[in-house]
Amino acid sequence: MILAIDIGNTRTKIAIFEKDTLKDVLFIELKNIEKILENIFKKKSIKPKTILSSVGKLHNETLLWLQQNTEVIEITHESNFPFKNLYATPTTLGIDRMVLAAGAVLQFPKSNRLIIDAGTCITYEFVTEKDEYLGGAISPGLLLRYKALNHYTAKLPLLAPEDIDYLIGDQTDRSIHSGVINGITQEIEGIIAQYKLLYPDLKIILTGGDTLFLVKRLKNVIFANSNFLLESLNNLYQYTIENDKKNLL
Repeated sequence: MILAIDIGNTRTKIAIFEKDTLKDVLFIELKNIEKILENIFKKKSIKPKTILSSVGKLHNETLLWLQQNTEVIEITHESNFPFKNLYATPTTLGIDRMVLAAGAVLQFPKSNRLIIDAGTCITYEFVTEKDEYLGGAISPGLLLRYKALNHYTAKLPLLAPEDIDYLIGDQTDRSIHSGVINGITQEIEGIIAQYKLLYPDLKIILTGGDTLFLVKRLKNVIFANSNFLLESLNNLYQYTIENDKKNLL
């Protein structure tokens, strides 16, 4: 059993893998992680193996507990990745973005890859067919756009995303939905189009919490998987273990 733990900006996700097979995904509050993992460990007779990435607030006590109770690999900027990092400020690059880039390299070799992670923020990561990470972009995610309209205006209401089939909003709520949803769709389609002008053979990957909501609105997405980051962690675990074995020879 391998546990892949992703501590994000708004939630913590735990994936349970048996070799390359994803068995279960849990969405939890970070404060409950020790209790939940203890329940998982009770069902296993051997010390679990864990790979961890965090962009959230991981307390030292929690990390120490993980190190004491599991064979843990924590992904950091010093970790070994399957790509050359050409980002101008590599130490400022989010660990989650690096994991996504690594997963794309390992799952889609010898391709130009654009990974779009639609979560709290929308991040765009580009890795060339030569496995060179060049960078990408960051913009507000779906919920952030709704919250910003409410927070920075006096009268606009806070709405939740909903399916729409119109362009012209004929009342305030519908105008907000049209602006946010059509706007985010056009942003993603526009960025994909710009990348395709430079790299026509582009492999496009959509992931993140809003994958299912957005994928049906996009024309260009080839591969959509809301669990791609968790699967990338599992693939990166295998990559790290294999490299450690080679270094011992």
